[in-house]
Amino acid sequence: MLESFLNTKPLYYNEIDYERMPRVYATIKKNLKLPKIIHIIGTNGKGTTGRFLATALYSLGFVVGHYTSPHIKKFNERIWLNGSNVEDVTLSSAHTQLLSFLTKEDADSLSYFEYTTLLALLVYQECEYVVLEAGLGGEHDATAVFENILTLITPIGIDHEAFLGNTIEKIATTKLSAIQKHAIVGKQIESDVYKVADKIAKEKHVEIKTYAEFLNNSDVEKIKKITSKLNLAEYLQENLSLSIAALKFLNIAYEVENFQEAKLFGRLTQFRENIIVDVGHNALAAQRVYESLKGNKYILVYNSYKDKDYKKILKILQPLISHVEIIKVEDARIESQNKLEEVMQNLGIDYRDFVTIQRQEKYLVFGSFSVLEKFLKVVDE
Repeated sequence: MLESFLNTKPLYYNEIDYERMPRVYATIKKNLKLPKIIHIIGTNGKGTTGRFLATALYSLGFVVGHYTSPHIKKFNERIWLNGSNVEDVTLSSAHTQLLSFLTKEDADSLSYFEYTTLLALLVYQECEYVVLEAGLGGEHDATAVFENILTLITPIGIDHEAFLGNTIEKIATTKLSAIQKHAIVGKQIESDVYKVADKIAKEKHVEIKTYAEFLNNSDVEKIKKITSKLNLAEYLQENLSLSIAALKFLNIAYEVENFQEAKLFGRLTQFRENIIVDVGHNALAAQRVYESLKGNKYILVYNSYKDKDYKKILKILQPLISHVEIIKVEDARIESQNKLEEVMQNLGIDYRDFVTIQRQEKYLVFGSFSVLEKFLKVVDE
């Protein structure tokens, strides 16, 4: 029932009605019991930061939800509850309940992401903490309508320019304008993010601190141990540090063991001995991957959405690439293969179509959640 209902809603829009979610939420707010919400905004690293924090809170005995998107194989991945993806029966019950709160007009008009955000909050009614990850936006994101106790800001870079702006300053302003009371800024590559944070702190009279302000020498040692145990890339260690800063803000003591189940699949994950997979899809993610893997060579299994700067992405990854294998993805937003091939020709990158995996070769799968989803379907067949 839920699957067929969501299939009537497009996953992506060329335009977004920013007034719809606040209006609809206001009509059903009385039916929802909000837990303590930690809101995560940023361009990259939201998923891993959220999973580090949610896993630690759950390990410490709290009832915890983590709302993340998009999913790779199954919708349930978006709504994590107490260590596991939500069960189908729980989703079905929440869907029935949500439809009873909404008028048919509102239920039909809500976007895919807006509806599933409300659905998640119904699933999370009995939670003590919910880590709520924004979609592509900030102040106008569907997740921003709920009152929260803390905002975490992961690295901000150029992405979704049509909705957020075409400069770091514009994008950071849109995202950081979602801050309600308190915020912690994770490590940023772009210094303009810090400038925007200072400006917004003054204009909105909110408290914004950096993650480093919360960490002492003991935390630094614990972060090193967790990084070693989980075999984390450097940029994932930064996301871990931000999640620990959140625990310190909440005055919650933790140990290394509280993070032992904290890895999120698809974030520089060693899928097989010769295959690394990553759901990154922008230049900032490509730079992070390059820094983590430089000195090695891989066959890059790749495709790209039309609105991504795939020329810049491929140029960043080029030192890692022996050749590219283009994987076919059925999605209206995917760039035409001719245009991808033209860019690779201009960069001097050898390419061909992806067919299958060779055991003796090393692979890096990169480009988007859709690329990884299609790759997993192919290798599982």
